Amino acid sequence: MTARTLAVRVRRVYETPSPDDGVRVLVDRLWPRGLAKADAHVDEWPKALTPSTELRHRYHGPEGEYEEFRRRYRAELAAPAAAEALARLKDLAHRGTVTLLTATKDPSAGHASVLREEIEGTTGE
Repeated sequence: MTARTLAVRVRRVYETPSPDDGVRVLVDRLWPRGLAKADAHVDEWPKALTPSTELRHRYHGPEGEYEEFRRRYRAELAAPAAAEALARLKDLAHRGTVTLLTATKDPSAGHASVLREEIEGTTGE
């Protein structure tokens, strides 16, 4: 299977789970507000893959620029614990669908989309 054929989806964790989701992976550092764990149907929650608190604050602050965030987040993903968790998700994606779940209002401009690119081996450009 080539990287381009991997089935990696990004969805808001608040959306109703779908039978097509495959392995549901929460990729946020904090549990989503107002969502019961039983309702989320999360299979895995690898906190090592989440952006650091410093990076999240910087991105959501006045200095927050998406391309800089992407660059810094990719650097964080190279750390040993994150690299190990990323390898696990890549392995899962080679076996079937993986759905990355986030509470972010716009998942296309957040860390989940960067993570998807890393799993698929694409650059997003």
